Amino acid sequence: MKEYPTQYLMLQKRYKGVLKAVDNLGKAAKAAGPLNKKTAELIQLAAAAAVRSEGSVHSHARRAILAGAKPDEVRHAVILLTSTIGFPTVSAALSWVEDVVAEKKRK
Repeated sequence: MKEYPTQYLMLQKRYKGVLKAVDNLGKAAKAAGPLNKKTAELIQLAAAAAVRSEGSVHSHARRAILAGAKPDEVRHAVILLTSTIGFPTVSAALSWVEDVVAEKKRK
């Protein structure tokens, strides 16, 4: 069974139709092209880092690892952004990635 953050579960309960539409849109976008799941998650991770979305970085780092990405690949996807989004934002995103890597080690 998938583990979802408390915030997501609360939104899903309160706005069931909206969250279902968002989930379906994500599935449709992934199915629309040739990229594999791991690559798609790494791209979404980079976008999440760029907009400084801690929850999305956690989510896409977790999903990328579940799709077969190694922790170093996840970190590299974020490091690649340094010249684009700046080191402070990359540093923050890497700290959020480390939350996920540490969580994975505890399990």
